[in-house]
Amino acid sequence: MQDDERYDAGDEARDIAEVPAVELINTVAVHLLSAAAVKVGLADDPQEQTDLDEARKLITALAGLVTAAATEIGDHHARPLRDGLRSVQLAFREASSIPDAPGKGPGEKYTGPVN
Repeated sequence: MQDDERYDAGDEARDIAEVPAVELINTVAVHLLSAAAVKVGLADDPQEQTDLDEARKLITALAGLVTAAATEIGDHHARPLRDGLRSVQLAFREASSIPDAPGKGPGEKYTGPVN
């Protein structure tokens, strides 16, 4: 490996330092949302990609992030994330053969019951 190809954590840290917090929060939330959608069966190959245990974890993490960050990122950014979150929560309910009680579904401890 040549010197210019080496991983330099200092360069990466400087790069990330220049990114606004709102952009980082949105990026992480979109990654969680995308992964949750795949795991809940909303992707091209639901037979192979659906994993509701993994989806539950991702949705709960997304709900915690969106709920905690909403006041920091503003309604303009939070609204579409909340809409996406609600969509994957509903898709989870539809995909689950054993439905969770109201308020007990993934992320619902942060968002309240989703119907």
